[in-house]
Amino acid sequence: MRIMVRLLKDVRGASAAEYALILAIVGTAIAAAALALGDAISTSMSSAAECIAAAENCPEDGSAAAAGEAENP
Repeated sequence: MRIMVRLLKDVRGASAAEYALILAIVGTAIAAAALALGDAISTSMSSAAECIAAAENCPEDGSAAAAGEAENP
């Protein structure tokens, strides 16, 4: 019984476990951010490719019209 009580009171490995937990949380956050950023970049690239392939799919912000006017003076 004394061994069990002594083991429960021992806190020598507590800081290592806390650092491991912090590392796991930070690693998970970085992975989630990378996945979200990858999806956003993929969506942007797909939209840009569609805009280049067919000018009528471009947004109406004037950027496609300006590019078309520059090509065909």
